[in-house]
Amino acid sequence: MDDYPLLDLFWTMLWFFLWIMWLFLLFKIVTDIFRDDEMSGWGKAGWLIFCVLLPFLGVLVYVIARGKGMSQRDVKQAKESEAAFQDYIRKTTGTSAGGKGGSADELARLAELKNKGALTDEEFQRAKAKVLS
Repeated sequence: MDDYPLLDLFWTMLWFFLWIMWLFLLFKIVTDIFRDDEMSGWGKAGWLIFCVLLPFLGVLVYVIARGKGMSQRDVKQAKESEAAFQDYIRKTTGTSAGGKGGSADELARLAELKNKGALTDEEFQRAKAKVLS
């Protein structure tokens, strides 16, 4: 039972954890290489060859040389995704980019006017039918 002491188990788990972290970093770098629109095809091929043939050195050099750009590309992609999502929401709910003119907004304004007493029930129903048609 003492063939594999606890300290050896600890070191094995540590090395396994570091290997998994390195794999995640390698995949992150490969996706970053393909995501970079400013890099030429030859540049992308060079970095990929460098990271495949000399993986530990390639990953280390890439993070040192292009690490700041990686975070900027991540932020840019997050902003583009958020803008696309917001655009989708606007199209789905029927609101315009300024937030005015959509049927949901118009109905909310009509309900508010009715609650304030500015519109009668009959006027509200006619306006609501007009907005929904």
